[in-house]
Amino acid sequence: MDITSFIVQGRDKALLYGDFSTYHGQLSKRLLNSRKKLGIVTKNRGKFRKPEQVTAEDVQANIEHVHLLLLTSERAWAQAMSIKAAHANDQRGVVGRARSHIVSRLEKAARSAEQLVTVLSQTDVSGANATDLLEARAYASLIRGAMLFEKQSWEPCLRSYAVTYVVYTALATATKSDIFKDLLSETVEPSIRFAAYQLKTPRTVSVATLAKKAFPQSDEALVQEINRIDASILAEASTGAGDGIAVGDTAPQTLTWRAHEVQIEDAQIATSWTVVGEAKERLSQTIANSQDKRPHEVAAAYDEILLTTQDAVDATKKAIDELKGDGVAQSDPRMQRLQITRTAVNYEMISWRIGRNRVLTGPHDGATEEYGSSRRGKKKDAASAEARKERELPSGKKLVKLKEKAALYDGILQNLESIKELPGVAADEELAARIESYENYFVALKHLAIARSHAIIGNSANALALISRALELSLQAVEKLPNQQPISDELPLSLDISPASLEFVERVIDGELQRHRAIVHVDNLRKRQSEAVEYESDLPLVEKLQEYPVGGADLNRIVEFPPREAVIPIKPIFLDVAWNYIHYPGKEVQAGSHQAGEVAHEAEKPAQKAKRSWFGFGR
Repeated sequence: MDITSFIVQGRDKALLYGDFSTYHGQLSKRLLNSRKKLGIVTKNRGKFRKPEQVTAEDVQANIEHVHLLLLTSERAWAQAMSIKAAHANDQRGVVGRARSHIVSRLEKAARSAEQLVTVLSQTDVSGANATDLLEARAYASLIRGAMLFEKQSWEPCLRSYAVTYVVYTALATATKSDIFKDLLSETVEPSIRFAAYQLKTPRTVSVATLAKKAFPQSDEALVQEINRIDASILAEASTGAGDGIAVGDTAPQTLTWRAHEVQIEDAQIATSWTVVGEAKERLSQTIANSQDKRPHEVAAAYDEILLTTQDAVDATKKAIDELKGDGVAQSDPRMQRLQITRTAVNYEMISWRIGRNRVLTGPHDGATEEYGSSRRGKKKDAASAEARKERELPSGKKLVKLKEKAALYDGILQNLESIKELPGVAADEELAARIESYENYFVALKHLAIARSHAIIGNSANALALISRALELSLQAVEKLPNQQPISDELPLSLDISPASLEFVERVIDGELQRHRAIVHVDNLRKRQSEAVEYESDLPLVEKLQEYPVGGADLNRIVEFPPREAVIPIKPIFLDVAWNYIHYPGKEVQAGSHQAGEVAHEAEKPAQKAKRSWFGFGR
């Protein structure tokens, strides 16, 4: 009959684009169509007559009678929810006549749902199986619990929701359907938690424990049917002495992180943390048996632990939000313990994220220059595998692989930044130094991957500069890494990096640096040689007589013709000697010596007329 699926699909389809009023209107139309199919609709202008009760024989004859009861119950429930939504913004809340109206509508919905349970209980007549009866019982308890919730009768409300929780949990285990899980997480569990809070029940008691205690054990038929599906659901759980956490659930009571041991304040966190530990053990076993698996297959094994740690993070956030909603201050010890728990579970989740990315980068975190084969390659024999290893990938595919590695390193660096933002990490000097060392380590690996891409396309100088910077960062990572215990290679990869891995990457980068220095030096020599050969090839044969022509002399170009103007080097002493023999226009050079010039000058002096004073008298 798929009772739960019928209800959930109707709600989702109506509430996707509308509200509860829209759903109420749709249900009225569907209910009218159902009555028309059964031939019990009141004719137009006809006299109203009270509809007859649905019997097991009617259900056996036509399954539409089941839909009729479900639609009747859902219409009353939708009307109650629309009234509640209309008064949601009132300052006083839903009080007075509005609450009475809501309770009245939910009471009608519960009666219709319980009538369906009564009809289906006659399995020999109605033809319903055990699953149909369980779904009808869970739906009736769900509607009854909603009515008692609005009526604020917390103990009966908790008992009704406990029946729904146990039945949906058993059906989810048997059918593996997400419909029951969504109903549990979105509707049933919050209602049980709120009812338990109103009954002054400690938050450390899990929802499963609350449901087990409130479940009516007196209903032997229902208990027998639940045990037939899964006997562990109703197993007895003895509580601890003072904390209230169920010992039978094997949930931890404390959490230790960075020398801080704190009590777990919420049972949901304890349950999630237990699941994380189990997922960690399964991951260790998977990694130990994954010697021949590819990186993507190994990384897929991390999905479970990533989901479980995310559940722990969500449970912690939910517990903190509940305390904030109750007005608990940040200085309260409960809030302080939850903040430490929050840091611990977030650190755990981010660590496994980084570990998954490290697996995808390849051996030694991608430090070695290895390019794995395609993920979609078909399995072949050993000989073909060796042939694939010997065949080198083209440059384009190598660049794609290196680009993927750089993206993985970026993701790791972003996760490291998010760790720094967690409460209490900045104050922990040892942890902050370790995170900084890891950051330098992955930045160095990113530089190395980018340098290799430059080397592939021929930019050896850029590759050398990037590798030189990568070596500096790797040295800083080794220096800043505080002393820690060695990490086993058999453990799954996470955030922690062993000192041996750091030293290995440092040696690899140093070797790459020396290799690329030689490559750049050879490239420079080849460039100079090619430039010299290009220059000498333009000279005529007469200018290269001092060189032996290995490939033969070019007799077509013995000299430069026609000759071109060129600068001729001349020694400076030749110009000094020639200076004495240069004749300039307008000046004559006497053949006599310098003394003859001086005698002629002295002979001209007496010929000069002496000065006399006035009237011929002079002294």
